[in-house]
Amino acid sequence: MFLQKSKTKKSKMDWVFFGVVAILLAIGTISIFSSVVALPNQLKIVRTHLLALPIAFTAFFVMWNFNYQIFQDQWKIVYSVMIIALVGVLFFGIADKGAQSWFRLPFFSVQPSEFVRIGLILVMANYLDKNIGKIKEFSTVLGVLFISAPIFFLLIKQPDFSAIMTMLPIVLVMLFCAGARLFHIFLIMGFAFITVLLPILWTMIDLNPELMQNSFINFFYGLSRVNWHLAAVFVILIFLGYALWFIFSEFYRNISKIYFIGIVAVITLGLFSGIAVKKQMKHYQQKRLEVFLSPNTDPKGAGYNLIQAQVAIGSGGLMGKGVFSGTQAKLGFVPERHTDFILAVIGEEMGFVGMILVMGLYVFLMRRVVNTAYMAKDRFGYLVNSGIFGMFLVYFSVNFGMLLGLNPVAGVPLPLLSYGGSNLVSTMIAIGITQSIYSRRFALT
Repeated sequence: MFLQKSKTKKSKMDWVFFGVVAILLAIGTISIFSSVVALPNQLKIVRTHLLALPIAFTAFFVMWNFNYQIFQDQWKIVYSVMIIALVGVLFFGIADKGAQSWFRLPFFSVQPSEFVRIGLILVMANYLDKNIGKIKEFSTVLGVLFISAPIFFLLIKQPDFSAIMTMLPIVLVMLFCAGARLFHIFLIMGFAFITVLLPILWTMIDLNPELMQNSFINFFYGLSRVNWHLAAVFVILIFLGYALWFIFSEFYRNISKIYFIGIVAVITLGLFSGIAVKKQMKHYQQKRLEVFLSPNTDPKGAGYNLIQAQVAIGSGGLMGKGVFSGTQAKLGFVPERHTDFILAVIGEEMGFVGMILVMGLYVFLMRRVVNTAYMAKDRFGYLVNSGIFGMFLVYFSVNFGMLLGLNPVAGVPLPLLSYGGSNLVSTMIAIGITQSIYSRRFALT
């Protein structure tokens, strides 16, 4: 599975893959330059991007020539650096857009969470590789949660929910590729679903306070705060879990209690996590949820970004208005157009054809990452590439889903296309690691 039988074409670089990366970078650079023409800080953005490009390529070539297996041997150092960086930003970082997520340096800023994402993939790949013989056991899944919990906690403290939203699916993809039981994966998905769903439902009630007249909804809304409602629900969950186990055990004598304990635990932990998320949410983050639930409730406020981005894409038509000729983006109708809504610029200036091109390039890029995973000479390389594939898949799904209204505006950049030095450098590090795995696919040591 991990070694190619044929040792032909021993190229140390997947030039097709690298070509796709270069094309996406070129499209992204042109779109960024076009999107900031009317911004007062245009020169700063252009200068920062031009500074980030050589740093990113340097990081890529270093990682490409670096033996990726060193990360498996030094996983403790990688994990320690991740924790130190996330703790450090809480004390010494600067706040931007409501989150204290950045280190301010003389010429640019650094967002640690972008690099922590890569570190988590490396640490998780090592853990899963070392415990592959026990991958079907729930204790292994608990180990995954134990490793990732401190990282997620520190991200919540910033708060940076967008980073968590991109990291958790990566962990699930890696568990699936490692061969974990689907039941265990569904437990984690259930926990994440409840954690996300509850703040959304509570926000819906905030938007429609008249719903509080219903006694059941009033009781449910009371769960958003720690009070006697929580204690009552906890007792009810334990009773229902035991009752369900008792009923099922009458028909299936060998059924294990662990399934029912796991379901009760997932609901309980999801409830407490949902409360924590609701409590930590900033005003602008709550507004993003409101826009997702009803984009037209505040068309000149919270819903403005998404509505204008969709208008820009629609105005591009089939072939677009031409590079540097977009009016919606250039005249400032689309805020954050060089970061979160870079696809709106591409859609307006390059049209439907440009959007399909970008989508096709991204799908092709992810396909090459999958191919490299199967070429890897060891399981660690396979799992690392699985995580990197999961990373690109999440970015792709969130950004395109956001414009289609399938998920809230998350403030997640689209790698290789959006402006952001930290994201660009971390992405090229991930691509460099992928190429390191590719170049050593035939090595015997």
